[in-house]
Amino acid sequence: MNSTQTDLRKIFLFSLYLFCSFTFAEAEEVEPGTYRDLTKALQDPLDVRVLDLNGQKLKTLPKEIEQLKNLQELYLSDNQLKTLSNEIGKLKNLQSLDLSDNQLKTLPKEIEQLKNLQELYLNDNQLTTLPNEIDQLKKLQQLNLSNNQLKTLPKEIRQLQNLQELYLNYN
Repeated sequence: MNSTQTDLRKIFLFSLYLFCSFTFAEAEEVEPGTYRDLTKALQDPLDVRVLDLNGQKLKTLPKEIEQLKNLQELYLSDNQLKTLSNEIGKLKNLQSLDLSDNQLKTLPKEIEQLKNLQELYLNDNQLTTLPNEIDQLKKLQQLNLSNNQLKTLPKEIRQLQNLQELYLNYN
């Protein structure tokens, strides 16, 4: 290969790298109403539909979360949450809640206020019990409780008529 071909090859590879970088950056843009930063989300709280705070080393759920009245999906996976504050109950429009891979031992009874919740991911925590109020989640379709420390479930869980998927492995 002569030096001209080598130079052309380098230019081509660099161009390909730039193209891929821009394409990836565009893919990182999120849908309107979707946020990955709570501070930005709080600038227009009623616009927020999806909040992804996965992997942000959160130790507590920020109280300001209650301002997100139209929030439908909340992703809090892979943090360091040991407890869940009562503010969670104020998210009346929440349909999907991912609390997997945290350090939760219990859930607040305010979880019962999430009447529109359809998906609840609690896998990979340290849950030993569930609140009896779980039966108030009438729209719940999927509940993942895998990899916890549950020995029993509240009998109220039978009241979840719309529950289609229940994961209990490794308890």
